Amino acid sequence: MEKKTIGVLVMSYGTPESLDQVEAYYTHIRRGHPPTPEQLDTLQSRYEAIVGGFFPLRENTNKQVAALEEQLNSAYPDLQFKCYQGLKHASPFIEDGVEQMAKDGITQAVGVVLAPHYSVMSVGGYIKRAQEKADEHGLKISFVKSYHLHPQLIEALVRRVNTALERFAGISREQVRVIFTAHSLPEKILEMKDPYPEQLLETSKAIAERTGVTSWQFGWQSAGQTATPWLGPDILDVLATVKKEENVENVLICPIGFVSDHLEVLYDIDIECQSVAKELGIRLERTESLNTDPLYMETLAEVVYSQLEGK
Repeated sequence: MEKKTIGVLVMSYGTPESLDQVEAYYTHIRRGHPPTPEQLDTLQSRYEAIVGGFFPLRENTNKQVAALEEQLNSAYPDLQFKCYQGLKHASPFIEDGVEQMAKDGITQAVGVVLAPHYSVMSVGGYIKRAQEKADEHGLKISFVKSYHLHPQLIEALVRRVNTALERFAGISREQVRVIFTAHSLPEKILEMKDPYPEQLLETSKAIAERTGVTSWQFGWQSAGQTATPWLGPDILDVLATVKKEENVENVLICPIGFVSDHLEVLYDIDIECQSVAKELGIRLERTESLNTDPLYMETLAEVVYSQLEGK
């Protein structure tokens, strides 16, 4: 008997594939409004600073999608899984991924976002776009909304925190301030009773409990430059505060809101935060990104499989 093929739409924010695509990418983020020459220059220089023209995020995402397909097919041999990419701001767009599934004759699909925490403004937006396109094609699709407390995800992050803390040789854990971070969103999500901030704190607490870390807090990063206020405090302000008010000299940043190495990790933390930390006299380390960690792939495979009807 032929196995049923389940389509898996793996969604993420997207990134340009090369420097000459940055302008089109930024224009899409700005809803069709091209960036000013200054804005474009700033973004291009950030990419150049981390990658020298090579874009790790797209490569990381491709590897994650391939690894997830492999994990699903080996863990659940009763079905055939085929993964498709759908990006928010770059090609193949979310709609392209759904369209391709329909062309390939897929009749049942699951959508999952490469972000463990739900917000109506992030994951919610991805789901809305995918659902609308699926409805056009009569494709049956259900969605994983969040997986922020999945045991394998927490285990992967716990291991990273423990490994990174070992780098502070001769310094007790109590002397290292662990700061968990995620991408800031506009403050208006608070009025909407959005679960995003609460889910991030739940993940942070779970990791702190498992690692025995008592000196920890949460900080936001990578806020957009818009007229409306975004969630704070920003990580750069947090670094200044912990140094000036508590004389903290050792900091470990654990960016739990990001699942792979990209601009918000490689530039915002590794370059921008490091620069501020040096000025303040803080030793700053960062946990490794999840990328294609087998535990993260297991997490994604399990939440996708359990989303199938009757599982």
